[in-house]
Amino acid sequence: MTMRQRYPLFRYKPALAATLAAVLGGAALTAPRAGAEGSGVSWEVRQPQSSSRALSATVALDGSGALTLAVRRGGTTVLQPAPVGLVTDKADLTTGLRPEGRSDRTVTEKYTATTGKRLDRVARMHETRLSFTGARGTRIDVVVRVSDQGVAYRYTLPDTKDGSVRREASAFQLPGNASAWLTPYEASHEQHHTKSTASGAAGGSYGYPALFRTGSSYVLLSESGVGGGYSGSRLTHRSGSGRYSLALADSRVSIDGALTTPWRAAVIGDLQGVTQSTFTDDIAPPSRIGDTSWIRPGKVAWSWLAGGRPVQRSLESQKKFVDYSAAHGWPYTLVDDGWADEKWMPELVDYASSRGVRILVWMRWTDLDTAAERDTTLSRMNDWGVAGLKLDFIGSESQQRFRWYDDVLKATADHKLLVNFHGSTVPNGMQRTWPHVMTLEAVRGAEYRNGVARDLATYPFTRNVVGSMDYTPMALQRGSHPHSTAAELALSVVYESGFQNFAGSLETYGRHPQMERFLEQVPTVWDDTRLLSGRPGGGATFARRSQDRWFLGSYLTGGAHTERTPLRFLGSGRWLVETVRDGRDGLIRVTRRVDSGDTLTVAVPAKGGFVAVACPDKPGLTTCDRPVRRGK
Repeated sequence: MTMRQRYPLFRYKPALAATLAAVLGGAALTAPRAGAEGSGVSWEVRQPQSSSRALSATVALDGSGALTLAVRRGGTTVLQPAPVGLVTDKADLTTGLRPEGRSDRTVTEKYTATTGKRLDRVARMHETRLSFTGARGTRIDVVVRVSDQGVAYRYTLPDTKDGSVRREASAFQLPGNASAWLTPYEASHEQHHTKSTASGAAGGSYGYPALFRTGSSYVLLSESGVGGGYSGSRLTHRSGSGRYSLALADSRVSIDGALTTPWRAAVIGDLQGVTQSTFTDDIAPPSRIGDTSWIRPGKVAWSWLAGGRPVQRSLESQKKFVDYSAAHGWPYTLVDDGWADEKWMPELVDYASSRGVRILVWMRWTDLDTAAERDTTLSRMNDWGVAGLKLDFIGSESQQRFRWYDDVLKATADHKLLVNFHGSTVPNGMQRTWPHVMTLEAVRGAEYRNGVARDLATYPFTRNVVGSMDYTPMALQRGSHPHSTAAELALSVVYESGFQNFAGSLETYGRHPQMERFLEQVPTVWDDTRLLSGRPGGGATFARRSQDRWFLGSYLTGGAHTERTPLRFLGSGRWLVETVRDGRDGLIRVTRRVDSGDTLTVAVPAKGGFVAVACPDKPGLTTCDRPVRRGK
């Protein structure tokens, strides 16, 4: 049910507001109140559930008719007042605004994801719509949502028929001394992280998501619900200031009919809350695919880092990777750049099918940039029996490119083809709207030989928070890893990705039987996710549950030590825990029985890690391994 109540600026009745708030069980319908000096008004929006650390947003209108938005967590301001508004080619809607009304509703959405930190989700948010009139009588609505995971806002221009948006005034204001983990902006999002403070960061553009710490709270800035009706954006910053302003990818964004912009989102909480959040999915448009039964995430044998183009061009080499997938229960094999010899690809697909494996194929985005190409090429993929596509070198976040995303996502869904985007935007809630998107790159992945441990230990708290991340781990054959073998194996749990494109060579896998054994068992989708410990740049220990088994992955950047992990998350009862760690002669497996009150202790080398699997104990149980469905 939607509760709507208008508040004309000079007709507001406090008694009526109090009655409405009581009826709705809280203060969600806070009316406009006079500013500190009586020169403006403000409105407060609170999360539905009350707690001492509850989030609230305050939208304020000053005497010049300019809007700002600030956010508090409990009694502490985490985002200071920052500008809100936009400019079209017909009206400047950043100043001279006059309030017209307010409406409120509680949003509760239950949905099932196909990938991510947890499959079954419930989002509860309070939504307030504030209506204003600006220059030339133009109406603009500011829609604010607050949940226990974050705050987001967007604009609607309900009366617009055509024209363009020139810029947004939107910004986020952090305390200057807030810690900051940022990546310089580029459209493919493949830059190193930098650690600084909000005001001390170099001036320039930064990509999403951007992480800040102020006091005991973390703030992760991103966006959600970007599509071809608008363009992507980035953050711009002037050194010495704690302000991060939003800049659109286009100098002008076309409007065709009523406009609704993407959400400007801030995930807020303690580090566990932010890292485990699904907020950017929760505020994204619902799934546009009714039947998702054909969508199957899984492990992928990927040969690019084990031989490059020559291996992609070799039918015999690709058959060997198919054989490996079949032997170890991996459902997919990906053929990357160089496969385009149509004479043997159908043969490979048929061969893989006979072994119980399905083929994924790489393409440039330009191979599908027209309706005719999409119709012809995707039909051919269906005829061959291909399971999905890896689309690469997208390299733009313009409105025009997001129109391409819209078109190709609909077309691949219609053809029941799974998708992996590379050289791409960050997820932006895309995987909720289009659940056949298994993963996206948008990270400085394993293909770069100069990977650094602090980057790898920061991704779980930044990029991977907002959606699946195709880092492509396990390429030990390249010999350029800044960490131990067990730490590399831990990335199969620490990093979430619907497709885990494992990048090892067949010879490398064979030299590490405990790695092979663990990778046979570890899933790529999860029923629950817990961050057990960690800090950006320092490492992370995750526990992820699939049915009744918990998988642990710990990636650490410090010196050699004994890592201690409390097992309270397991719950009651007795558990069997199998740990795989670094040994003198390779990976070793250790088995023990524990209670949930116990602590798992693991010796790790410098820049090391470990993995473990825990399952309910019962008489005669010797391993948590489950039968693997191997191909013929």
